[in-house]
Amino acid sequence: MDDEDLRFAAQAIREADHVVAMTGAGVSTNSGIPDFRGEEGLWKTHDPADFHLSRFEASPGEFWRDRLEIDAARHGEQVVPNPAHEALADLESAGNLDALITQNIDGLHPKAGSQHVVELHGSGERVVCRDCGRRFPAAPVRERVRGGETPPRCADCGGVLKPDVVLFGEQLPQAALLEAHALAESADVFLVVGSSLSVEPAASLPGTAADHGATMVVVNLDRTPLSGRVEYDFRADAADLLPRLAAAVDDGAAARDSAPS
Repeated sequence: MDDEDLRFAAQAIREADHVVAMTGAGVSTNSGIPDFRGEEGLWKTHDPADFHLSRFEASPGEFWRDRLEIDAARHGEQVVPNPAHEALADLESAGNLDALITQNIDGLHPKAGSQHVVELHGSGERVVCRDCGRRFPAAPVRERVRGGETPPRCADCGGVLKPDVVLFGEQLPQAALLEAHALAESADVFLVVGSSLSVEPAASLPGTAADHGATMVVVNLDRTPLSGRVEYDFRADAADLLPRLAAAVDDGAAARDSAPS
């Protein structure tokens, strides 16, 4: 990895009017959450059909029991943000990141302190009532499932509660998708972190940003479909690279502010 490229990428972020980040599963692997398609990914050990809307609708009680078992087997529930999440939150708090689009459902970006988070696939930290649409924190509902309430039901209307995540067979939330596209079109710098860019429609967002003139910065362990057309392509662990990038942005700002006028 070229330190000069890191400095130039930091300069592009520092001087941009609008910086947008997009994250995928690779940003959370250092928090103990496996990705989906890697050697130890979820699809190596579980059938994607287990995560289909039709299965939830046919047997919501079994769906909930299996969901809790899978979550416990994959990572437990006491996952915490890692330095990659914290670096993105730091960039935002310093005014160097306008918004963050995520494909992840783990809720770690808000836990790290990120404020403007667009959740393309929903959040496992919430549940939603299939009848009235009300949303509730997920943790108490999971405890009810462990206590034998399968499926858990809405305290307001009695409808079945569902994890507030996008299952196979469901469309992405349109409001989130529209906001993500608008952010991609307006970005001067578009930062992609930990995404293979293989799942649509999220995979098209960096291309949209590039088509509208954004400077592209990609941080991923493997090559992505965009690797041939980005200005900065860092093949690195996000938990290592992002803190260094955020520090380089801060260092440049400090040097600029201390320079004699």
